[in-house]
Amino acid sequence: MAKKIVVKIANLTKQHKISLRELSRLSDVRHAALSELSNGKRENVNFSHIVRIAEALNIEDIREIIDLVEDEQEDG
Repeated sequence: MAKKIVVKIANLTKQHKISLRELSRLSDVRHAALSELSNGKRENVNFSHIVRIAEALNIEDIREIIDLVEDEQEDG
């Protein structure tokens, strides 16, 4: 089964007690992009966004931001 990368935006905003808009402001990543990542609507992950989120939230372990999971939409 194929794998896909999940960006754990909802977890991050909950853990850091901030809104998506605040994360957008702190990381300088568009709110729409964060929302799409959060909802799994984005096919490609822009790693500069991941870096900016990590810097904004003082995260040193990328696994706090992204996860590798089985792709449930895979046919087969």
